[in-house]
Amino acid sequence: MRVALVSEHASPLAAIGGVDSGGQNVHVAELAAGLVQLGHDVSVYTRRDAADLPDRVTTAAGYHVVHLSAGPAYPVPKDDLWVHMPTFARQLHSHLVAAEPDLIHAHFWMSAWAGAEVARHLDVPLLVTFHALGTVKQRHQGHADTSPHDRIRVETLIGRSAHRIIATCRDEVTELARMSIRPDKISVVPCGVDIEHFAPAPAAIKSHPQGAPLQLLSVGRLVPRKGIGSIIEAMSRLPGVELVIAGGDLDADPASESERDRLLTLARRHGVARQIRLIGRVSRADMPALLRAADVVVCAPWYEPFGIVPLEAMACGVPVVGTAVGGLLDSVADGSSGLLVPPRDPEAIAQAVKTLQDDPIRRAEFGRAGRERALSLFSWERVVAATNAIYDDCVRPLDAQGAVAQATRPTRR
Repeated sequence: MRVALVSEHASPLAAIGGVDSGGQNVHVAELAAGLVQLGHDVSVYTRRDAADLPDRVTTAAGYHVVHLSAGPAYPVPKDDLWVHMPTFARQLHSHLVAAEPDLIHAHFWMSAWAGAEVARHLDVPLLVTFHALGTVKQRHQGHADTSPHDRIRVETLIGRSAHRIIATCRDEVTELARMSIRPDKISVVPCGVDIEHFAPAPAAIKSHPQGAPLQLLSVGRLVPRKGIGSIIEAMSRLPGVELVIAGGDLDADPASESERDRLLTLARRHGVARQIRLIGRVSRADMPALLRAADVVVCAPWYEPFGIVPLEAMACGVPVVGTAVGGLLDSVADGSSGLLVPPRDPEAIAQAVKTLQDDPIRRAEFGRAGRERALSLFSWERVVAATNAIYDDCVRPLDAQGAVAQATRPTRR
């Protein structure tokens, strides 16, 4: 099968941890690699964000990355890319007409808009993984939401007209239902984790020296919605605990620098500055060691479409304290592989951490259960197999109801 994956802002080749580089990049890369292993011919179409990028790259995993010129050849915040999508769509149309894919799997709403007309023209299925929904972002960020004004309208049109929506968690299914998207066209396939790269330390039970501070770890982009501020506020209730914060491009991204300064000010205000270290972006190669060095990984987003970090922590055998939102409701088994607390609740975070701080046996049990959960439910082998089954189901002649409707062109904000 010839598979076209479209991911306009999230290239599988990008370094993880930047402003708009995260779980979607990993998802597309791992999905592409896994599909190649199943025998498919896979190409990923993404926007050129550097002038020296070749038109086409064949990766070591065997899939191809095609860079389409749309807008300036340098990084642009994804919320500013909408006005460049007509150009991206024309480029995509030209490439896919020549490539003749059997299906188009678009990742994120702008990719779906760009792929819709091509899918209709080629009479092939359009599958969409949104990764995040504008309705959720608007609800939680309000006036701070920088999404294009067209986003929710276009997501609704695409959701209703695409051949299949692949949601990443049950919470997303609920949100799609509120958008009047038929449940029979929604399939749930979670994000995955590399269970070989992210694995426990050789020791069966992690040792924690008597009297040593409990080590907490938070990993993610430095943006307010990741809830790191709530973790810092919780630290004032947690003597004998240290927090490492990893993520953010502190050398090149003004937004990351601004959030770092805000977090440090918050730490000083709560008297915990000496208990906190911000270490910036950590490479994917070094991430397992960082996770294994933690006693507890804390993920406290206000909302989260899925969340890769909890999976990586569980795969490394590290217990998770997370907020009961989005994909964490599916990934973290509350009371088994971790503890779930309400979002934006520092006191609840502190209580959950305190529970694990006082019970090293329970931490070890949670770690073992998390590893088993990652192996049984979230390996990329399982995720790719589930996605492939949906592909097989969709690659049939489209009837009139399955044809993809043409969505509205973007307007300038």
